[in-house]
Amino acid sequence: MGKLRGFLEIQRQKPSSQPVPERLRHWREFELPLAEPKLRDQGARCMDCGIPFCHDGCPLGNLIPDWNDHVYGGRWEAALRALHATNNFPEITGRVCPAPCETSCVLNLEQQPVTIKTLEKSIIDRAFAVGAVLPQPSRVRTGKRVAVVGSGPAGLAAAQQLARRGHDVVVLEKADRIGGLLRYGIPDFKMEKEILDRRMSQMREEGVEFHTSVNCGVDVSGDELRRSYDAVVLAGGAMRPRDLQVPGRELSGVHFAMDFLTQQNRRVAGDIVPDEGAILATGKRVVVLGGGDTGSDCVGTSLRQGAAHVLSLELMPRPPDERATANPWPQWPLVYRTSSSHEEGGEREFAVMTKRVVGENGRVVGLAAVHVELKDRQIVEVPGSEYTIPCELVLLAMGFVGPVKEGLLEQLGVALDARGNVAVKNGRTSIDGVFAAGDMSRGQSLVVWAIAEGRKVAAEVDSYLTAT
Repeated sequence: MGKLRGFLEIQRQKPSSQPVPERLRHWREFELPLAEPKLRDQGARCMDCGIPFCHDGCPLGNLIPDWNDHVYGGRWEAALRALHATNNFPEITGRVCPAPCETSCVLNLEQQPVTIKTLEKSIIDRAFAVGAVLPQPSRVRTGKRVAVVGSGPAGLAAAQQLARRGHDVVVLEKADRIGGLLRYGIPDFKMEKEILDRRMSQMREEGVEFHTSVNCGVDVSGDELRRSYDAVVLAGGAMRPRDLQVPGRELSGVHFAMDFLTQQNRRVAGDIVPDEGAILATGKRVVVLGGGDTGSDCVGTSLRQGAAHVLSLELMPRPPDERATANPWPQWPLVYRTSSSHEEGGEREFAVMTKRVVGENGRVVGLAAVHVELKDRQIVEVPGSEYTIPCELVLLAMGFVGPVKEGLLEQLGVALDARGNVAVKNGRTSIDGVFAAGDMSRGQSLVVWAIAEGRKVAAEVDSYLTAT
């Protein structure tokens, strides 16, 4: 694959970005594309490594060496076919996936992996630009009806695959726009929503119906779904956020991260968010609890809103700069990372636990915190390390604890696993004709896992429908 000595002769090159002061003035994507000659050079770095560990690193099993070689050779149509062979939405993964494929690349032994994510995004963006992404409607219709509950990456992948098998697919989304967390959880500066809209247009032409503002379990019951459709796919995600169980949590100014991010995405989309209930960081000292992707998104959003200061707090100790001995390649490296939002400003502190929220007149004015350390795998407080952090806005970005049980899941009576997710075997739940995929059955995870499980559950649903 690639150029015979490309990985020796050509250096890894990532795309550059707009300067921080410039990109903080808008909500658009800020990564600058690489010119085609540079892209071909990056594809040339893919080596004939014998065992492409990137395949194992990617839950989708993407044909990464194939498309790298196609880019190197200027075969863009072939690269697109290789890309779409395993991934319905490379324009999404090429933007928001953390790229476990790159950390599994053999060249990552020298911390210089092939720029797989950049090549993926470049292939699909070029294809859309030249009109090469066309609808693929089925030539036959089975007459079978499938309801897909939820329009995140798992639901959309399942819907597209099932429509291409000839089934009549209806996607039911409780929000007013399609996309789930892709629409309202990911800021536009990471993925502009036109990226979603153009793929939805393709899916509509393939026969997928989208119904928004339908809260399954409220507007339509579980029994109604089972009566009206031959199969039901549950893809509603793990939408129950982890809460902060400390005194003062009820104070005004303490919010879940997703509420904060959703409001801003609505503003960018042109919606009017009423002043009453608005969550804004403008002019405030902001504390973000949680150091993952959602916390990072809160940092970037707060900075663009004009926060006076942003501080991210993480309960666990700061990860090492390099792999630990017990974390060898090609495992996902548990190392210190700096996101594009963290590069834009703010501060980060690790090994800090919140003890209580401090308030005045019903509003948050600070956090009482303490430093902690790990002893015998237990988190313990460091004596005498208590301190107070002044703030006017606290954003809870501590992850999610599973799907919402009340409503649809209770009505359907599906079994749950030990973690409270929908229990599945090959995508099938305990109820005949009801399937589940993505975070709803897996728990909070990566977008690539959601797409992979959406594709797999579609194959299982197709087998079920063609056998009945």
